Amino acid sequence: MNFTEFAIRRWQLTLVMFSLLIALGYSAFTSIPRAVDPHFPLPVVVITAIQPGADAEEMEQTVAKPIEELMQGLEDVKEIVSTSNDSSSVIRAEFDWSGDPDRYFNDTVREVTAIRSRLPADLARLDFKKMRTTNASVLQIALVSENASWRRMEKYGRDISEAFSRYAAVRESEVHGLSQPEVTVAIKPERLAELRLPASSIADALKLGGADVSSGAVVSGTRRFNVEAGGAFKSLDTIRNLPLRSSDGTILRIGDVATVFWGAEETRTRVYHNGKRAIWITANQKAGTDATKLRNALIEELEIQKKVLPPDIEVVLQFDQSRDIAKRLAELARDFSLALFLVMFTLLPLGWRAAVIVMVSIPLSLASGLVAVYAFGFNLSQLVVAGFILSLGLLVDDSIVVIENVSRHLRMGKDRTMAAIEGTKEISLAVLGSTGVLVFAFVPMLFLPEGAGKFTMSFIGTIIFTVTASLVISLTIIPFLASRLLKRDGDEHGNAMLRWLMEKIDRFYRPLLHKALENPRRTVWGALALTIGAFALVPVLGFSLFPNADSSYFRVTVQAEQGTSLEETGRIVRKASEILAKEPSIEVRAENVGRKNPSVFYNSFETAETTTIGEILAVMDRWRGQESMEMVDRLRKQFDQISGARVKLVLFQNGAPINAPVEFRVVGPDLKVLKELAGRVQAVLHDIPGTRDVVNPVATDRLDLDMQIDEGKSALLDIPAGSPRRIIRLALSGERAGTFRDNEGDSYPVTVRLPLQDTQPVSALDQIYVATRSGAPVALGQITDPQLVSVAPLITRRNLERTVEITAQTQAGALPSKITQAAKTELDKLKLPLGYSIRVGGEAEKINDTFSGFGPVILIALFIIFGILVAEFGQFREALVVAGVIPLGTFGGLIALLVTGNNLSFLAVIGFVALIGIEIKNSILLVDFTSQLRERGLGLRDAIEQAGEVRFLPVLLTSVTAIGGLLPLAMFGGNLYGPLAIVLIGGLISSTLLSRIVTPAMYLLVVRGREEKKVAVAPEAKEATSG
Repeated sequence: MNFTEFAIRRWQLTLVMFSLLIALGYSAFTSIPRAVDPHFPLPVVVITAIQPGADAEEMEQTVAKPIEELMQGLEDVKEIVSTSNDSSSVIRAEFDWSGDPDRYFNDTVREVTAIRSRLPADLARLDFKKMRTTNASVLQIALVSENASWRRMEKYGRDISEAFSRYAAVRESEVHGLSQPEVTVAIKPERLAELRLPASSIADALKLGGADVSSGAVVSGTRRFNVEAGGAFKSLDTIRNLPLRSSDGTILRIGDVATVFWGAEETRTRVYHNGKRAIWITANQKAGTDATKLRNALIEELEIQKKVLPPDIEVVLQFDQSRDIAKRLAELARDFSLALFLVMFTLLPLGWRAAVIVMVSIPLSLASGLVAVYAFGFNLSQLVVAGFILSLGLLVDDSIVVIENVSRHLRMGKDRTMAAIEGTKEISLAVLGSTGVLVFAFVPMLFLPEGAGKFTMSFIGTIIFTVTASLVISLTIIPFLASRLLKRDGDEHGNAMLRWLMEKIDRFYRPLLHKALENPRRTVWGALALTIGAFALVPVLGFSLFPNADSSYFRVTVQAEQGTSLEETGRIVRKASEILAKEPSIEVRAENVGRKNPSVFYNSFETAETTTIGEILAVMDRWRGQESMEMVDRLRKQFDQISGARVKLVLFQNGAPINAPVEFRVVGPDLKVLKELAGRVQAVLHDIPGTRDVVNPVATDRLDLDMQIDEGKSALLDIPAGSPRRIIRLALSGERAGTFRDNEGDSYPVTVRLPLQDTQPVSALDQIYVATRSGAPVALGQITDPQLVSVAPLITRRNLERTVEITAQTQAGALPSKITQAAKTELDKLKLPLGYSIRVGGEAEKINDTFSGFGPVILIALFIIFGILVAEFGQFREALVVAGVIPLGTFGGLIALLVTGNNLSFLAVIGFVALIGIEIKNSILLVDFTSQLRERGLGLRDAIEQAGEVRFLPVLLTSVTAIGGLLPLAMFGGNLYGPLAIVLIGGLISSTLLSRIVTPAMYLLVVRGREEKKVAVAPEAKEATSG
């Protein structure tokens, strides 16, 4: 008893098993976490170092270079990129994508921490961050107030953040845009000079007086007492009354030479909500959690927190990821419903009974796919839903073939049970082989390299799970239902629609097939010439990776001129925000001055703080396609008119993160030569049609003030070595000298500095005095000769080499790959000094890295498919006939891309690989049935013609249902899924039409040639035997 017969004879067990499958599928559907995009680990570690007052070259040499050299020796490291600028360095290390990201992160933290003593002692911050696709905010909350103090804002912001962090699904909740509250000890320089007291003595006294160390414990009788002898400061009066020295019975206290009050550190960033002063609270999720459920829980928590907020602080929901999730899943649900309707419509020629039976395979296959998606830990993202939509037209193929063959056996007069068993048995090998070919065409794509492969893994996996389930269902529950529901007394030639189709097939297809078989060589070679000629379209189409995301939010980035103050950068950001405010579709403007916004998209990440950058996150009510693109073009023209900064509008893009679509890297050792060469590259990119927003980060130098300390004069005045530098840093940047702990247990730094109003003016230098060893004050101006000097604004290093990255955005309709090639042609003409080179980056580099992985994938897929064909047919020649259909579909896919104005994107190429399996699946049905007819004694030509006519209908129906399932993706799938669906539709059309003629002709040529050889060999063998 075979598998099918068991399912029919033991139908009670069959029903129980498939009922269980439906229940498991529903349970999985309600349990799978929802998300816009797939969640997967990134083998990327980012280290951020902050050292106020250090220029780019100092940060490079003292921080970035030592860390890079250390990390270069770590296992599996692929690329290390560092960016050093004013006061900060960001080092990003990318490791092998097939390795363990957690191990890479732990190794990095351990090794870098081990060399902490070799890094500058005055580093204000050294942070490690593991990049995750879940770093994108689930929620962003703005606390808006025009007059609340920073300490009050900080208190309420921290309370909300801590409340969010208590939820198990929250990975991290942070407060942004806060000027860190501190207890400021503002020194009085004139008073210190009068008392011949160095400013450093205040810092030293505070460090000793506020040392937060345990004093120990004592025992009295049966009781044990901890001994408290000070520690962290708990009141401002304690700090004010801390003694500095005593003389003649008089105690000099800190309050006598400094003002102690609640203040804030120097403002490095500022954030606003729709132009109003604010701080932001963000929350992101852990992997494997549902963003929508988490969002609902956090909103409920926020309502509780609102009750304790004072009236002068307003809470505003600034960004909500669940809106994007709901929108995208609703769009895909619409596409799914439309695809389901089209598939149902295409099944009508089978008759309503057969159509209902085939339709049963859809929920069962989808339920199986959902169970597998849940079991493998994928979330219900737009790619998973798109995978189900694409599968919709494929998963009914096997059921159509089986039900059509069972119906044919019923029309032959067999009873329903025997018709179901024998009809399925007759076609089962072909169904197994064809579906195996389809599945194994997708399997190698699970191993595509790097981020693009990880991004599409859930999409590919969903198709494999669902199609494999449809195979099992077509050989079990479908034959059982056919044995119960199909009519035995149906018309010999089927229902009216089926008879009409068969009549058209006889009328049009039979003469074409007959003519092709009369001239098989002309048919085959003519078709091959036509299809191979289509490959000339590949350079015309061009390549790309992933399109823009069509999200209802976008970024506006501001890069002010080098040396621009935070206030001036803020003015430019506000000007850009005012332009955005005039657009009625933009609801939220989240403005950040001094750094980029917290991540809201899976492949965008924050950068270090610097006064010359700003960013605005613009959130629209919804994305309106062409209307929104017109708004984008309108805004870009207005931003181009803003002087003093580069203002760019950047749409979020799917796929791996890149700096810009077009990028060239100038590599070499000397900064001056790099600057000159970068200018020449910039000029070339400006002249290339299709570019815009060309950025050369080293086009202008930064001006800094070099104090030029006279070490000799300092020594003559008996000033200790290094003392001037410490006093300058203490006065301007401040020196942390202790910790203040309030009643709620929150800790704040106690910082000694000159009086500070947001930032220090240049006049602050006149208030700095340096003490000699005897305590005599010396004005800083006596031992310095300040001069303005030009310094590098930014230094980038890539794999230990200095690099300048010149980038450009592309105009609408322009293809980055073609622009890059045109620019490269011009740049190749430049004569470069020895030791310098220009390398391609941006999307072209990612395309090369990504598509280079397709070669092995396609090769493996072809070998596996060919192996299945040889195993099924037992002959190389029949396997080659079946595989000969491949170029026929490729022809249609390329033509379809050209007609619709699309290019060869990443998903379009996946479409071509998938097309191989779909085409061969249909071809197997024809060749397998031809072989069966010949085994029954039919002649070669008659078997080919009869197989062509009998198998034309099931092949036509499977192709039409597949096209019906793909149409919604092609029409509404946007730039992401549209090209993939278009390739498959175009390929299916050309393959279905051409292969019905070409494959029989090729079969005739191959098999006839083999038989002619057998006939020729037979007389020779006979003569040899008689001789």
